[in-house]
Amino acid sequence: MATVKKDDRLTTSQSLLCVGFAGVFSKTVTSPLEVVKILSQIGTFHCKRGFLHSFVFICQNEGLRAFWKGNMVSCLRLFPYSAIHLATYKNIVHLHIDEQGDISQWRAIVAGGLAGISAALATYPLEVVETRLIAQNCQEPTYRGLLHSLSIIYRNEGLQALYRGFSLTVLGAVPFSVGCYAVYVNLDKLWQERHVRFTSLQNFINGCLAAGVAQTLSFPFETVKKKMQAQSLLLPHCGGVDVHFNGMIDCFRQVIKNKSVLALWSGLTANMVKIVPYFGLLFSCFEMCKQVCLYRNGYIMSPLSYKPKPGVDQSLGPYELQEFKRYLKNRKSHKAQSSSIGNRW
Repeated sequence: MATVKKDDRLTTSQSLLCVGFAGVFSKTVTSPLEVVKILSQIGTFHCKRGFLHSFVFICQNEGLRAFWKGNMVSCLRLFPYSAIHLATYKNIVHLHIDEQGDISQWRAIVAGGLAGISAALATYPLEVVETRLIAQNCQEPTYRGLLHSLSIIYRNEGLQALYRGFSLTVLGAVPFSVGCYAVYVNLDKLWQERHVRFTSLQNFINGCLAAGVAQTLSFPFETVKKKMQAQSLLLPHCGGVDVHFNGMIDCFRQVIKNKSVLALWSGLTANMVKIVPYFGLLFSCFEMCKQVCLYRNGYIMSPLSYKPKPGVDQSLGPYELQEFKRYLKNRKSHKAQSSSIGNRW
């Protein structure tokens, strides 16, 4: 069983702010690895000679700014994605938790998968735009920014182009969930102790392991999805995609036929290298942002530590705590007024 830990000391807007800030920072820092990964999945000529050579080639041909192609769109997408994911996940989990607030690992992972699919559906056009911006040469751009990209794709290719490959998000959620579950059910054996005793470092390692295994299993679906998103007659060489195909199944067939099965895992090296710094920055930034919010809400002594403020009930919600503080303040004010009247008499 896994306890669903929710910090009620943060408001919903503060939780989203913490997630958003941490996500934007970690995405921006690891953007070069994301660019190389996506270009490798698409199969552009940038990435024909391996992982390390891709960085040199991109820098020589497009400059340093090419490593942040599509990053602005990716960061903008993070906020609605996080909000929808969080709201959907909470609603699904609350249907399955018991009286102690516990839920099985399998149910929690399935809930996360369903929440991810819901959030992806709502923000999928932004993901397509991000892929197109990365696929193009930033020295000779076809698309200029988010709104320009959306309008051109919609006007020339139709609404279906903005959702091309979405079915692979749904299909990829199955091996992704299986991978997460396979890791989490074996954590007790790995650490030789119960999960409730895991330290922060152990939880970080667990998250990286789960992400590594899950993303490796679902990577072929992600690769084909990126090829489908990037393929366009408006871009040079049809978006740089290394195979010509009609639809999802034909894309799988053409990749295996012309490039081999292993080509479905193109870009996996960049993805694996990205996992540790991405999650490390994500967790550390989230904790820093959370401490600032808890300090502003009056729960802790300093934004630099989790030392609780004396006399503050940590079980109260932020609005309840503010109401309680106002009650105490008014009570002291009434006592002072009564004392003043008594002294005059």
